[in-house]
Amino acid sequence: MLVCSNCANTFSTAEPRWCCECGGYLLLQDRPAFSLDALRGRPPGLWRYLDGLGLSNLCNAVSLGEGSTPMIEIRLEGKPVTLKLDYLCPTGSYKDRGSAVMISKLKEWGVSEIIEDSSGNAGASIAAYAAVAGIRANIYVPESTSAGKAAQIAMYGANLIKVPGSRSDAAAAAWAASQHTFYGSHNWSPYFLAGLKTAAYEIAEQFSWDPPDWVVTPAGGGGLLAGLYFGCRELFEAGLIRRVPRLAAIQSAGCDPIYQAWAAGASDIPGVCPVSTAAEGIAVASPVRGKTILEAIRATSGVVRTVEDDAIWETLALLGRHGVYVEPTAAAAPAAIRSLFAEGAIARQERVVVILTGSGLKATDKIVAHLGAAAPSTVPA
Repeated sequence: MLVCSNCANTFSTAEPRWCCECGGYLLLQDRPAFSLDALRGRPPGLWRYLDGLGLSNLCNAVSLGEGSTPMIEIRLEGKPVTLKLDYLCPTGSYKDRGSAVMISKLKEWGVSEIIEDSSGNAGASIAAYAAVAGIRANIYVPESTSAGKAAQIAMYGANLIKVPGSRSDAAAAAWAASQHTFYGSHNWSPYFLAGLKTAAYEIAEQFSWDPPDWVVTPAGGGGLLAGLYFGCRELFEAGLIRRVPRLAAIQSAGCDPIYQAWAAGASDIPGVCPVSTAAEGIAVASPVRGKTILEAIRATSGVVRTVEDDAIWETLALLGRHGVYVEPTAAAAPAAIRSLFAEGAIARQERVVVILTGSGLKATDKIVAHLGAAAPSTVPA
């Protein structure tokens, strides 16, 4: 059953739908019945958690081998931090978790063409999974999107539409087009959100069902944050974990509507006027799932912090020295760890997981521009 977040109207999951008539976003109400015995018999990957993903028939499952991403431990500010390497998903970002489930459901529904808008990673991910499913994808991106992400979308055979202006302008153009074509949006689809819950399931299982005290993640549209919250809450209610980790949402100081709403004690998230930021993937001026995002933070006694671009670039270089190459957006969360430790928000003895969301290969043009790097010289034979 699908439930409207605004008016609580309910809908069957048998018919294609992405929002309520009142304009509210939808949430998948069905709760999974996890069995540790069943999990032990399943192969690694996202689909080992099929009970919580909302598909009626797994024959329609579309997969590129997503999920089961590794963890490594590094030290930040002299303290151990676990990095969840979700940038190693097939298309180079955690968005593959949501795309696999959403596109599988669209295939189950018989949807043949979709509209999506994105800053790049979600568009590339949805384009890839749509290609596998035989669904035509029209992907709207702002014209400033990293060249690597735009090329990736085009190579998957999607119809790439570059929209002049901001990320919000791309969303407005896609919204207008969705009046005639199904809106397969990562920010609206309840099935995309269901896929993101698997990050929580994996972290809990990788910690032997004794999850960390904190999970820290960059937040723009807030889907990953909400997925972590719902996934951990389901595990807690099933008795598989003893507590739900506290969640820290990290935003760019240049686009921080979640931070502003949280700090003001608001019940929803009004839009802001964003400025240019290195963290293009979280430059979302008006997150769709505002109420859910704030619920996730407050229900877990979590926090929201912002980081400046200088801290993002500094942390990007620091991660590189640990053998980790991510895009600037992904560096926002570990950039905030230093201040979270310094101010005592995270105690020295608490266990922390930071999710690294997107590969640096997607933003090489912007990284090179920042470094002012020239092409490497040729070494004489």
